[in-house]
Amino acid sequence: MKAAIFYFSGTGNTRKIAELYRSYFNNDNIECDLFPLPNKNHIDLKEYNYIGFGYPVHAFNAPELLLDFARSLPILENQKRCFIFKTSGEPVKMNRISSLKLIKILKTRGYIVKNEYHYCMPYNIIFRHTDNMAFKLWEAAKKLVPIDYNELIQEKEHYEKKVFFGSALAWFLRIEHPGARFNGKFYKIEGNCIGCGKCATNCPVNNIKMNENKLPEFGKDCLMCMRCSFFCPKNSIKIGLFNSWRVNGEYSFKPGNPDEKSKHDNYCKKAYDRYFEYAENRNESIDDDSTKIGEKTV
Repeated sequence: MKAAIFYFSGTGNTRKIAELYRSYFNNDNIECDLFPLPNKNHIDLKEYNYIGFGYPVHAFNAPELLLDFARSLPILENQKRCFIFKTSGEPVKMNRISSLKLIKILKTRGYIVKNEYHYCMPYNIIFRHTDNMAFKLWEAAKKLVPIDYNELIQEKEHYEKKVFFGSALAWFLRIEHPGARFNGKFYKIEGNCIGCGKCATNCPVNNIKMNENKLPEFGKDCLMCMRCSFFCPKNSIKIGLFNSWRVNGEYSFKPGNPDEKSKHDNYCKKAYDRYFEYAENRNESIDDDSTKIGEKTV
């Protein structure tokens, strides 16, 4: 038995979820291969029993890079069931529409989505979650993934209820794809750049080149994945028209000060509360076999 997970991760949130899934597949003696995107290697999917696709939500859509990859998949002679997982900074219903285009493309290639899951992870744009909130979000994901995994291998279908007019709304919001390229033209660096080249090395689409002065220059293919600005050691990169939303620096995902205050404490507060409650209730409602899976070390 083998599993393949294709994923795009801007700053690591989706990668962490993919690695969680791999740990549970491997614990069940199911060999799981992770394929971070972009991936130009030919992969024979006929040998895989489980196929997953993971992505961070971009403007309530899947990233353009993932959609292009889905279009490039060979058409299967016999349909295969597959699953989707997505990550976002806020647990709102609008995130449900993000998979509509991806599901449609996959279906034309012979991949039928039977399971779909969403995990809330800390923001890499808009604002920075507190350390304790990032820890709570990661803990919730660690409760949900083994349950969702168990549902997956038992072939229990799981769909997300889409919002009203979701298809039309998702279509309109895909303006983010050309919009990211447009905004990328306005990326600039501040004077404290040390020319380390980390941004150029990390860019998933090679959109950043280092010039003769060892300073980054930005091209026309930006995805707005935030990898360059998020990991910049000097917080030197201005992200164009959205610079006021810039977030810099990795999250530790370790417990923080629960009394730490933020000016965003009331942002989507009810939605976050419902998400944490959902994670607790879903964890408590599983049967004994699922509990054993959830207790495995990851």
